Amino acid sequence: MSSEVEETLKRISSHKGVQGILVVNKEGIPIKSTLDQSKSVQIASHITQLAIKASSAVRDIEPTNELTFLRLRTKKYELMIAPDKEYILIVIQNPNEGS
Repeated sequence: MSSEVEETLKRISSHKGVQGILVVNKEGIPIKSTLDQSKSVQIASHITQLAIKASSAVRDIEPTNELTFLRLRTKKYELMIAPDKEYILIVIQNPNEGS
């Protein structure tokens, strides 16, 4: 990965509450992660499927539109998902820690 990408990931990681970052390729394979291997694979698999489904739903509703960002909040975590053509960026944070 380029140094610019590494710097961006480092900057995101430094935000309060961020617990993990994953960069996943279009096949759903983690290529960069701050989480352990098994957790990375599990999250990457599920979130890739979710992003594909959400993207499809957006296109079904409005064919000229596309999904650019997806935010998923649970009691414990908040996942911020930014899909792109080749990669998906997933940031996991604790929503109860400051912004």
